[in-house]
Amino acid sequence: MSLRFIMGSSGSGKSTYLYEEIVRLAREYPEQTFYVIVPEQFTMQTQRELVEKSGSGIMNIDVVSFQRLAYRVFDEIGKMDMVVLEETGKNLLLRKVAEDKKEELQVLSGNMKKMGYISEIKSLISELTQYHISPEALEDFLRAEGIGEPQRAGGKRNALSGVFSRKMEDILIMYRGFEEALEGKYITAEEILDVFESVAAESKLLAFDGFTGFTPIQNQLLQRLMTLTSDIYVTITMDAREDAYTFRGMQELFAMSKKTVSSLVRMAEKAKIPLEEPVWLIDEEKSRFADSPMLSSLERNLFRLQAKPYGENDGSIRMYSLENQREELSYAAGEIKRLVREEGYRYKDIAVVSGDVESYGNYVSQIFSVYDIPYFLD
Repeated sequence: MSLRFIMGSSGSGKSTYLYEEIVRLAREYPEQTFYVIVPEQFTMQTQRELVEKSGSGIMNIDVVSFQRLAYRVFDEIGKMDMVVLEETGKNLLLRKVAEDKKEELQVLSGNMKKMGYISEIKSLISELTQYHISPEALEDFLRAEGIGEPQRAGGKRNALSGVFSRKMEDILIMYRGFEEALEGKYITAEEILDVFESVAAESKLLAFDGFTGFTPIQNQLLQRLMTLTSDIYVTITMDAREDAYTFRGMQELFAMSKKTVSSLVRMAEKAKIPLEEPVWLIDEEKSRFADSPMLSSLERNLFRLQAKPYGENDGSIRMYSLENQREELSYAAGEIKRLVREEGYRYKDIAVVSGDVESYGNYVSQIFSVYDIPYFLD
């Protein structure tokens, strides 16, 4: 049993190295099972890459997300009657809870029909679940802060008062109602992690790729898995010039990566399993940016304290300033159309990335339809 980190900067080939290593080991130990755990949105892409690298198939390699592990676990232990409640199901169940509890809700009842409101409540309850905050723990906190108690002498409550207090009471009502509706009928994606270890114990290798960090409940699972499975590999995005094992605070550029490394190292020490020498990937010729020195320079120098200026602009990065969001998207749509018509690009080769998807998303349908561009908005 051991823990090994595969480290390197963005685009350095961490996933490629990991997948090639897993394919090699899967051929060497055909009777063993290898699990590659990735975020939900990367499962299909990872499966495709592993199949391409194997050349013949991946019969003993399973690519799953934390959530999809449930179906494997239930199949193993014969509990196929348990319904896994995913995002849409949670929304529907919470809407029913809101209708049943509308007489008790002080503030939230008037907002439940607003677009996206139920989804926000669902996200909050999911966060509470992932961080092991039960309805009882939430109630204890609220009572400690004087929320839900009669108004105090002198006509004043503490700082957590007014509308916020009533909202928190409503959230507690919704949380309790949601838990009651789940009992004996459904299991949520967050609860799946508790039943995964029965399957993971049979694995030769567990590999985690594409995560910037882990929630407390995932860390709890990882702690248990360290004593069950043979080896654990974890990819970590980290500049080779950084000290991966020294975490000074959230102000650091690679703070999330260092925090993850620090947490996993402590778990390994507690589980008394060895920490293998990390694999550092620093070969720039194998980098994703090998054909674009300008992008490579940006990756090495962006947000660094001692950034080195790049010489001649080779056109890999261009900046345009337009008057508003509509004009920006119109320009982007025109460029996409030109690239497809004149330079042989395919629509699947192009991504439009925004830090404010909600605002820009309002214009996407209208503008991309005018340019006849197929798209997927997420």
